[in-house]
Amino acid sequence: MEKTHVRVPWQHGLHLQPAGRIARVAQRFHATIRLRLGNRVSEATSVLGLVILCATLNASVLIEADGTDENEALQAIAACFEPDVGDADRG
Repeated sequence: MEKTHVRVPWQHGLHLQPAGRIARVAQRFHATIRLRLGNRVSEATSVLGLVILCATLNASVLIEADGTDENEALQAIAACFEPDVGDADRG
C-alpha cells in the first residue's frame, strides 16, 4: 500500500468540481484508492463521498492506494491537488 498527504488548494474546499475530476482520474486505475480526513474515509471514485469528507482549504488529506498500479494511481490523484491544475475556485 502506498500513501501520501496532500493539501486542499481550493478556496471552497473539496467541492463538486475537483471531486468529479479526482473520481474520473481514480476510475482509470485497478488499485483501490481512498482519501482520509480525520476519521472520515471515501473511495476516490465516489464524488459524493469525496465531498462528504468536508475537506476545507489547506486541509491535509491522506491518499492511500492499494493494488497492482498503486504507485501510478497515487501519483495521478496527488497531481489533482497541485496548484497549477486549473480551477476557477482559487484565489
